[in-house]
Amino acid sequence: MKRMLVAVTAALCLAVSGCNKATSNNQSAGGVKTGPGVTDTTIKLGSLVDLTAVFASLSKSIVQGTQLFWKQHNAAGGVCGRKVEVVVKDHGYDPQKAVSVYREIAGDVLGMQTILGSPVMSALRPAIGQDNMFAGFGGWSASVLADEHIQVLGTTYDIEAIAGLDFLLRTNKIKAGDKVGHVYFEGDFGENAFKGSQYLTGRNQLTIVGHKIKASDSDLSAQVAALRNAAVSAILVSAGPTQTASVAGVSKSVGLAVPIVANGPGFTPQLLSGPAGPALRENLYVVSSMAPPASDAPAARQLQEAFSKEYPDAVPTQVGSLFGYVQARVMSQILQKACDSKDLTRQGLLNALHATSGVDTGGLVAGTLDYTKAGQPPSRAVYICQVDAGVPGGLKAIGGPVEAEPAKSYQP
Repeated sequence: MKRMLVAVTAALCLAVSGCNKATSNNQSAGGVKTGPGVTDTTIKLGSLVDLTAVFASLSKSIVQGTQLFWKQHNAAGGVCGRKVEVVVKDHGYDPQKAVSVYREIAGDVLGMQTILGSPVMSALRPAIGQDNMFAGFGGWSASVLADEHIQVLGTTYDIEAIAGLDFLLRTNKIKAGDKVGHVYFEGDFGENAFKGSQYLTGRNQLTIVGHKIKASDSDLSAQVAALRNAAVSAILVSAGPTQTASVAGVSKSVGLAVPIVANGPGFTPQLLSGPAGPALRENLYVVSSMAPPASDAPAARQLQEAFSKEYPDAVPTQVGSLFGYVQARVMSQILQKACDSKDLTRQGLLNALHATSGVDTGGLVAGTLDYTKAGQPPSRAVYICQVDAGVPGGLKAIGGPVEAEPAKSYQP
């Protein structure tokens, strides 16, 4: 399937003009070189998200967070004397559709603020490379770390899985000799997380019981029944919110009262008002590089206040609004570095990315970010969160930022 997607991507890329590396280097006022998407007054970025499928609620929240940051930053003067605009397109978590909508806007933007989804990023990588495009990743798959065009915000799914299992061991929720279930999406997201769980179970005399599923699978009764029969002591979920809710709800209904640990994309607070809400409140933990919206960090409190004022009817989310906001915040720093180097071309933006280190987001992302080490995640720290329906975003941090001891020597 991956080969087919790459072939489709390459074929479309060849069929549409503008697929070659951007070489436009105009000179603007102030001696700053500019490329596609940059005028004397505007910097235009792209955003490809899923507004209609499995990650629709998270994507809507990402867009809200992104728009909030740039509204604030533009009001304060923008970047390099220019206002930043973000062109949003829906790919419906469909890699082939993503290739099409990417080509619609690729020639008109300096870089991609966000590309959501591991399968989407896999399909777009050939075109991204040919266009020499900066691509902010709305995902945390380790498979992209060696690609100089792709920016990851935080650590990767495998390290999240390691940190989640390490948390369960440290808090005596599981012990050596136990079996642990892992329900995961096929493709880069789930399989990368599964690699992490296999790594840690091999080091701690645990047994992993894996169940690979499709993004379209919404009823996981069969998988949960198999995990109950296997007598697992905990379950990891590396999938979407619908799948997390199914695992939790079915587990409760069949009497499988074990801790459930999800990667960040597996939770959205809207789940708490659904049928699985009670089960999630009892058993779910979330491991993510992103802080929970209800964090006590001053930067998070300021974001909560601004978000509530801008979107009074919306619910803030960890890998939604907070991610979108901080991704834009980091992008503003990279753009400013490129401006300081007088190079707002695509290559100038990539040069700025890989010269960026020591980025402190005020706790919005666990740890500090370092983009100077090729092939490595910019951080290995995470937050461990527990469901709390009484706080904004439905999660409270119970640990972090923490770098799990087994993750320090692990190579993604």
